[in-house]
Amino acid sequence: MILPRPKTILTVLTAASLAVSLSGCFSANSASDGAAAGNDGRIRVAMLQPPRSGLTPLSDDAFKLSRWKTAETLVVLDELGDAQPSLSTSWDQLDSRNWRFELREGVTFHDGTPLTAEQAAASLTAAATASPKPRILDGVELTVRTDGANAVVVITATDDPLVPQRLSSPQLSILAASAYQPGDVVNPVNAGTGPYALASVDGTSSATLNRFDGYWGEKAAASGVDVQFVPDGTARAAALRTGSADVVEAIPVGQVAQIDPELVHEVPMPRTNTLYLKSRTGPFADPAVRAAAREALDRAAVVERVYEGRANTAEGLLGPALPWAADERKNASYAKALEGRSKAAPVNGVRISLGTFTDRAELPEVAVQLEQQLEAAGFIVEQDVREYSHIEADALAGKFDAFILSRATVLDSGDPVAYMFSDFSCKGSFNISQFCDPAVDSALVTAAAIPAGSERRTAIGTAEAMILARDVALPLLHERVIQGESARIADVERDPRERALITERTGIAR
Repeated sequence: MILPRPKTILTVLTAASLAVSLSGCFSANSASDGAAAGNDGRIRVAMLQPPRSGLTPLSDDAFKLSRWKTAETLVVLDELGDAQPSLSTSWDQLDSRNWRFELREGVTFHDGTPLTAEQAAASLTAAATASPKPRILDGVELTVRTDGANAVVVITATDDPLVPQRLSSPQLSILAASAYQPGDVVNPVNAGTGPYALASVDGTSSATLNRFDGYWGEKAAASGVDVQFVPDGTARAAALRTGSADVVEAIPVGQVAQIDPELVHEVPMPRTNTLYLKSRTGPFADPAVRAAAREALDRAAVVERVYEGRANTAEGLLGPALPWAADERKNASYAKALEGRSKAAPVNGVRISLGTFTDRAELPEVAVQLEQQLEAAGFIVEQDVREYSHIEADALAGKFDAFILSRATVLDSGDPVAYMFSDFSCKGSFNISQFCDPAVDSALVTAAAIPAGSERRTAIGTAEAMILARDVALPLLHERVIQGESARIADVERDPRERALITERTGIAR
């Protein structure tokens, strides 16, 4: 059993001093002297990563704007990944490449200007023509035109049944004209449409948001949000323990035992830790040897020993963050696709190379556990663990027989087909297994052509079963993010897609 690492006195003192510093920062950024005591109706948030691109919505910083409920998109996704109204109240597919979106009336930007079709089209066009493009538009040619005063038409160069889902990406937020500045700068301060207006940003240190009384929907319960960026996980955990933060992102597993269990909430992530087996050459070119690796794995032991039970043992590529995936595994077509799975062959003395990376703290420990399990089955394992930037090229080039990867299984569209194409199709750009099967390619093409909904989900389930039947990817576990919430706060969003955190309902508990 792997015991928790002892904490040095220096670590504890550092955490305490950082927590005190954090408390002072929240006080300075709040609207009144009562902020430190938490009695001014403002919410104090400690976030993991500081902005990387000045909070431009055309980068991953867009997800911060979404989690603070300051910038909004035409549509949002529900739990199943289906599109629901937001700044657009309805949409119609005019033909295979043209979609018309009706805009919500009475929406005002934070700078006081009204939402118009012209401005919605301008925001989407700015994203579509940006360099580099937002990742949701990688490989997508998209143009936008107005259709009257209160609608836009989105046109794609090729058929795309997921246009509404794409428009839910925070990177396609609709901002006021004032946000778009010379030099291709996009500044979201005072330019969104959400219940909170972004008032100021202090570099990579903090951000301040205030309630926007002109919001088109339900008014915000809190008077404002004060954000601190705290990359140090020990400091974030200390901020929750000491009461200097109300909401804390990504508490490290090793810190949870020191926090009141009532303040800790685990949220499933659409991220799977998987053992990829190189199937083109080497020992795992033999399906029976791949099956031996599959039989050797004890996933539950990895979850318990490395993640202290704070992860979900994998039953497939797609985890509980996609609640429909488990239901698809009950279908007869899923079971049929798994039929004929190879039986394990004896592997005494079979040598394999196993790689992973250090950037995700748990993976080296996962590698140790898997080495022990595989060697117990007869494999001889040689490990190679490096920083991701130094090992990715070798992994993609097939330098390893097996590779452990923590992989997001849905991209910004909320749909896993792109991930499956990337990792498991013959021409996949991230095909670490070097796997190619025309039958799997055909199943993925079929799934990709079906509009969002139950039929598409069933087709995705069938493709997942076909991939699992080849044993080229052995899913180990599904990660969770550990979110902290103080007792004084209510209705914080727990979102597996990490798009929502503070909403108009979040406020001081009564």
